[in-house]
Amino acid sequence: MNIEKISFRGDVFLKKIILLALAVVIAAAFIACSKKTADDPHGAHDTGGLAFTHIHGLGYSSDGKRLFIPAHNGLKVYADGKWSDAPGEKHDYMGFSMADNGFYSSGHPAVGSTYKNPMGLIKSTDEGKSITVLALEGEVDLHGMSVSYRTHTLYVLNPEPNSKMKQAGLFYSRDEGKTRVSSPMSGVSGQITALAAHPTQDTIVAIGTTSGAYVSRDNGQTFTALYTDQPVSAVAFTDQGELLIGTGKLELISVNLETKQRVTMKTPVQNGDGISYLTGSPANPKELALATEKKDVYVSADYGTDWKKIANQGQAINP
Repeated sequence: MNIEKISFRGDVFLKKIILLALAVVIAAAFIACSKKTADDPHGAHDTGGLAFTHIHGLGYSSDGKRLFIPAHNGLKVYADGKWSDAPGEKHDYMGFSMADNGFYSSGHPAVGSTYKNPMGLIKSTDEGKSITVLALEGEVDLHGMSVSYRTHTLYVLNPEPNSKMKQAGLFYSRDEGKTRVSSPMSGVSGQITALAAHPTQDTIVAIGTTSGAYVSRDNGQTFTALYTDQPVSAVAFTDQGELLIGTGKLELISVNLETKQRVTMKTPVQNGDGISYLTGSPANPKELALATEKKDVYVSADYGTDWKKIANQGQAINP
């Protein structure tokens, strides 16, 4: 698969359906974000505090007690029914992906930070109090990223050539970005909307597109279609290896990769909105969370039967 330019849909879902056989284009929201400077990485509409101007990911801590949401104005934490700011600088985290030993991300540094813009590939093992730059500082903002929760194998959708990845496309790394292997993504159709790595079997990776959901068992070399009924806006693996799929019908589908058995769950997401991020708790197989394009956030304690709204249009809901 030859890719001249690749991108990853982030803040705007299905503004236009573009079916490209083996290529994707840069989404407008990501282009705007990539032009921010270190002096003003959050843009003119940063509201500060416990409000989300955008949501750039979703993930649970290894004990399942804290749900993390990266936004333009830092990392937000939901625990024990209440919201708070995570410790550390309020970086504009992009491509945020949790692992059992911390999180991996990219993005733009906070105002006054000494990190270069963009930050390249970074990691934190203390929930954002401090970060370590792993590669590509000052070179690239990796919006499309997913890490295998238990093995820490990284998958990234590289938007353009840089000093470590000489072409755009899907790459994976088993040594935190020191070395990278290109994956041709053979079999994928449609504009890419989501990326998810299996938590324990790091050769398995899923991609969501405007044509459906595709799964690879060879590190992204070849993909087969798993779901093509609707456009897919989000994909995520549970800790048990079930693939969660957010669809254009605003439903949540859980698929067992071995048996192909599907469970369809209704969501409280309203028409005119879309499911942007999904995650499951590594400590409680029944606990799920989802975020929407309009910045609503919901959690479920019974695998999608009932949902509790914890953020409304970018504003955290506290008791």
